[in-house]
Amino acid sequence: MTVSLNRRQFLAAGTLTLAAVGLAACTPRQGSAFLSPTADAVDAAEASRLTTGQTLERALTAEPVTLDLAGQTVKTWGYRGASAAEPIRGNVGDLLRVTLTNDLPDPTTVHWHGLALRNDMDGVPGLTQPAIAAGDTFTYEFALPHAGTYWFHPHVGTQLDRGLYAPLIIDDPGERADYDREWVIVLDDWLDGVTATPDDVFAELSRGMGGMGGMDGGDMPMRMGNTLMGATSDLLGGDAGDVYYPLYLINGRPKLDPETFTAKPGERIRLRIINAGGDTAFRFGVTGHQLTITHTDGYPVEPREAESVVIGMGERYDAVITAGDGVFAVIAEALGKVDQALAILSTGAGSPPPPGTALPQTRTPTSAAELQAAAAVRLPAKRADRTIALELNGSMEKYDWAINGTRLDLDDPLRDVLAISEGERVALTITNSTTMWHPMHLHGHTYQHPDGGPRKDTSIVLPGQALRLEFDADNPGRWLTHCHNLYHGEAGMMATIAYRQ
Repeated sequence: MTVSLNRRQFLAAGTLTLAAVGLAACTPRQGSAFLSPTADAVDAAEASRLTTGQTLERALTAEPVTLDLAGQTVKTWGYRGASAAEPIRGNVGDLLRVTLTNDLPDPTTVHWHGLALRNDMDGVPGLTQPAIAAGDTFTYEFALPHAGTYWFHPHVGTQLDRGLYAPLIIDDPGERADYDREWVIVLDDWLDGVTATPDDVFAELSRGMGGMGGMDGGDMPMRMGNTLMGATSDLLGGDAGDVYYPLYLINGRPKLDPETFTAKPGERIRLRIINAGGDTAFRFGVTGHQLTITHTDGYPVEPREAESVVIGMGERYDAVITAGDGVFAVIAEALGKVDQALAILSTGAGSPPPPGTALPQTRTPTSAAELQAAAAVRLPAKRADRTIALELNGSMEKYDWAINGTRLDLDDPLRDVLAISEGERVALTITNSTTMWHPMHLHGHTYQHPDGGPRKDTSIVLPGQALRLEFDADNPGRWLTHCHNLYHGEAGMMATIAYRQ
């Protein structure tokens, strides 16, 4: 089974043309004012990173796969060598060397989400590397720069909304582990091979929803083809998402075949929670338990007690729970979509909670806005040397998502480049002028939320609101910033931030 390629990058292109376009895009223009992904400054930044002298070698194969989702046979794409339930794991400072073999019918890449890695390993075709053609291999090699919960996925077309993703966990051997167990929990919305392919969905969305009419006054979202009308959430400021997903998964398993986590009563359990979805924010919690939020996007925060936490696409939260005695529901509520992903926590006797078990909401769910960075990772106070304004534009009616009125063309990614210089403190001011929320992601860096807020790489910007973020320009190269709603980004809600020569 094949899919159509990203229409802005690969339409009507053969393999040789793809390679030529990618190589040209990754090579500086004559007299370019911006660093290339293989510039000496990129090598120097990599050489300055802490290293252990250890090399972690892994082999990945991207290939068509067949899954069993609660008795339903699904044909999709996935990785041999890693999956939602099979992370890649190493220590901070290790050299990670991953050889990817592309056994898909289409080109692909791997983007290492959240890592401040060397620019030519970031996996963005047309910007940092040529796409890896069908039948070819490519070796990603870089130092693991910071401990935390990360993940990886393609950056080609709509491939993320298949099974092409897995966690990347980076441990700090010096970290004091005040917990007894650890579970990696990957949340996902799923449609591939069940109702449509992601490319089918994008084609449908791209026609716009202006002529579809409104709701009939009911409180439930209404499915129209592969889209949803009226999926709303107060937590997200209105429109929650616009793609119909028949299944929601935890670690690759739907609620009719849930994963069971086992522990002993009283044990402290670290949860590493990753939202790998394409169009769905989740409210996550465990019935009968309080969460202690300890990290977000890999960086520690001042511990905060929470009943539940809102997680946008691309975000990660670490939390600790103290296991109760019995059987409990691990729930990821698909905000606005009246459905959920479900797993089981079992520590003793009792019946499994059935699908549809509600996640309590006696307290306002926690989000990044309520968190404070741990003292050790706060950026030192400094006046911003440069401010970059990002205005989010577009609508579902025309499906014309953009940044600063421009839809990024990865055939010419430096056309409307946002320039920075190494050593600067950069402020990003993101203003959401749309009526929908956007999880905005910055490649190659972590920024800090205002007023001592958390260090992150992906943040929710609500409709009609603005968010000021600051980061230090200490990782030279060319980097994307974009909406991590897969379909918004694919439509053009991306921009390039590049370091000057």
